[in-house]
Amino acid sequence: MENKHKLLLIDGSSVAFRAFFALYNQIDRFKAPSGLHTNAIYGFHLMLTNLLERIEPSHVLIAFDAGKTTFRTKMFSDYKGGRAKTPDEFREQIPFIKEMIEKLGIAHYQLVDYEADDIIGTLDKMAEAPDVSFDVTIVTGDKDMIQLVDSNTTVEISKKGVAEFEAWTPEYLMEKMQLTPAQFIDLKALMGDSSDNYPGVTKVGEKTALNLLHEWGSLENIYANVESLKKSKMKENLIADKEMAFLSQTLATIDTVSPIEIGLDDTVYSGPKVDELSKFYDEMGFSQFKTKLNVQNGDTSEEIQAAAEKIDFKVINASDEISVDANDFYYIEILGDNYHKEEIIGFAWGNDKEVFVSKDLSVLAKLTLPVNTYDYKKNRVLLNRIGVTATLPNYDGMLAKYLISTTEDNKISTISRLFDNGSLRTDEEIFGKGSKLAIPSDEVLFASLAHKVHTLAVSKDKMLDALEENEQISLLTEMELPLAEVLAKMEIQGIYANKETLEVIGQENEERLSVLTKEIYDLAGEEFNINSTKQLGVILFEKLNLPHGKKTKTGYSTAVDVLEGLAPIAPVVAKILEYRQVSKVQSTYVKGLIPQIAEDGKIHTRYVQDLTQTGRLSSVDPNLQNIPVRLEEGRKIRKAFVPSENSTLLSSDYSQVELRVLAHVAQDPNLIAAFKEDADIHTSTAMRVFNIAKAEDVTANDRRSAKAVNFGISYGETEYGLARRLGIPNKEAGTIIKTYFERYPEVATYIEKTKRDAKEKGFVSTMFNRRRKLPDINSRNFNVRNGAERQAINAPIQGSAGDILKIAMINLDKALTEMKLNAKLLLQVHDEIILDVPNQELDKVKALVKTTMENAVQLSVPLKVDENTGTTWYEAK
Repeated sequence: MENKHKLLLIDGSSVAFRAFFALYNQIDRFKAPSGLHTNAIYGFHLMLTNLLERIEPSHVLIAFDAGKTTFRTKMFSDYKGGRAKTPDEFREQIPFIKEMIEKLGIAHYQLVDYEADDIIGTLDKMAEAPDVSFDVTIVTGDKDMIQLVDSNTTVEISKKGVAEFEAWTPEYLMEKMQLTPAQFIDLKALMGDSSDNYPGVTKVGEKTALNLLHEWGSLENIYANVESLKKSKMKENLIADKEMAFLSQTLATIDTVSPIEIGLDDTVYSGPKVDELSKFYDEMGFSQFKTKLNVQNGDTSEEIQAAAEKIDFKVINASDEISVDANDFYYIEILGDNYHKEEIIGFAWGNDKEVFVSKDLSVLAKLTLPVNTYDYKKNRVLLNRIGVTATLPNYDGMLAKYLISTTEDNKISTISRLFDNGSLRTDEEIFGKGSKLAIPSDEVLFASLAHKVHTLAVSKDKMLDALEENEQISLLTEMELPLAEVLAKMEIQGIYANKETLEVIGQENEERLSVLTKEIYDLAGEEFNINSTKQLGVILFEKLNLPHGKKTKTGYSTAVDVLEGLAPIAPVVAKILEYRQVSKVQSTYVKGLIPQIAEDGKIHTRYVQDLTQTGRLSSVDPNLQNIPVRLEEGRKIRKAFVPSENSTLLSSDYSQVELRVLAHVAQDPNLIAAFKEDADIHTSTAMRVFNIAKAEDVTANDRRSAKAVNFGISYGETEYGLARRLGIPNKEAGTIIKTYFERYPEVATYIEKTKRDAKEKGFVSTMFNRRRKLPDINSRNFNVRNGAERQAINAPIQGSAGDILKIAMINLDKALTEMKLNAKLLLQVHDEIILDVPNQELDKVKALVKTTMENAVQLSVPLKVDENTGTTWYEAK
């Protein structure tokens, strides 16, 4: 028998939307180096990879809706009219999904006045022609396409996440619903479709519609026999809504003869365009996809290795004479990322003419360190572990690259690609990844080390020229390099963490979870999986009949905002919210922190200095910036963090620093006046936006709304985002934003000027010349351009606030040293600095910290610092 081709048809609009919401809770984690949200792009790629590997199609096409207006809206103006506004965070990703599809070597298509369903239905029927031989798989998030199933066509409906699908065939449809594919259309005609917003017959749901079809077979036959039905409200509704039923039937029917201008030959799948796709992965920050691409398609590793072998290097042992030029570079290699735990596996030093390499740590201990390096903070910690004190270098290649551009990573292989010949092999190629991570042979290791030092040396002048052009030399030498020293000292110092306290909190949490579980079961009237959103939705909204939003095809929403709205009227919901909070704290912070306590009784977090687009620091291994302090269960974790003996923890926190920066850069007199008068800024804003004469008349809800818009404005928040945060209609959120700009006109002027400048220059800057490139600021695509504009608004404000904190940390560390005080900086968490202060120094250090932080820079408004002390971090907040 002739082998059949395999045709994969994907409803791109539906699947992209599913991908967006499958990873929506992690939307802030999925961002490209440019700042573009990538959760939909990433999720779509995962779905696509899963399908390609599993189905192994010979032909693929991804169809998209062309717009809101179709031949169906001309028949019924309210068709799909009930849908909420598409989130901007999703809309801005669609062009990049299509770009990715093209680079994957897959065809995509859309047709004016038609939906993706119609394109797919038409190609599906083409694949059934007598002269062709295809097995067809259709993938969608919409059950409408079940009507297309037949002996050659399977419809897969995405169910959960990005890899779980439910496969529908004629046999499965008959087993599940006792319907044929044609009857499935009539089912939709009778019950309507809330998603597509056509009503069907009043009060006829799925169960009633199925009963009618099982008895009469078709919509036409039901109406041919409608008079024989016994008198009932249903009969009256059928008769009254006959016209709508048949219109709904037409709306539900996929057009399988739509006027598409492509054929099956246009869907041939020949594989990815490797070079273009590799570049796209870099732009999106999809390193794991790029690694897999290289493995699948091979690379130029032989050429790269040949280039590396041209770099001369000498292996140095303990007995050899050590030669170092002060202007050389040095580089230290470890296998993993956590340099607090990883061992040094090799190191190198030299320049573009000669390089020396070694594995002997006694050589490293005797080495007079050169003035140039890469990732000084890592080196400082590693050298401290072997008893060597590193001195601050003049130049750090990693930090220089980070300042020049944050749109790519700052690995030496990236520096090689941008500023050298690009021949340096990546760390993943040398060491592997994940379970395959391993130290290579000395030959390969030494060649890699030599090549890295050579790349750093060759690229230095080019990178300094770029920094000079950007007016960023001082940002490197006066901010980032001194900060690296401060952060290294903080990491080495660490903070004491009491394991016993964490264990007690853990035991309390387990007992509380046990009690909550029983209470929830009692209130629900049955046992169920509390962690299952589907089961929870059934319990809350079907069994207990609590009010709910629109039911989607995946079930009811049990998101936090939904449950918080129900908690005041439903004790079981309040218990579920508490259960979730305690469970999160238990798994992430209690069980997660205990293994991170080192032998010295401390936790030594790592500050990532070269990650964020705005210049803000992040914390890993463990992340101490994300402890959920708004929850008592989260705040209790801070009880485990304690000072050294005879000392106190001092917490100094900038008050509303980003809003103060906004007032300064916008020069808005109303904002400036509020801060100079030391008014509660959110109350002040509520009074202006909601026309409230007296501060005492501002309600908690008024202040909450004002706070949301205050912070939202500096993040370029859309009316959709504000509406979602406040749980109000988009129109109301839009009115609040409009009124805010009327009351603070200079903020509106600043925002518009910032966007204009960004369009002209292609980047925005902080008060200290930290740049954020915005390659999409002039995109013709509205959604892409709108996303870049939001980034343009936020980056100077958030970045300037972060820079102010960095200046304060540098100045504070310097002052403590000069005054020969024993107080130590321990942690930096957002706008907060935590210090370990000997009790006898407390008054002096408190005054010093407050003065130093409040005078780090001079703004048009005063900087304000709130200070607290305690014998635990919990008490200090």
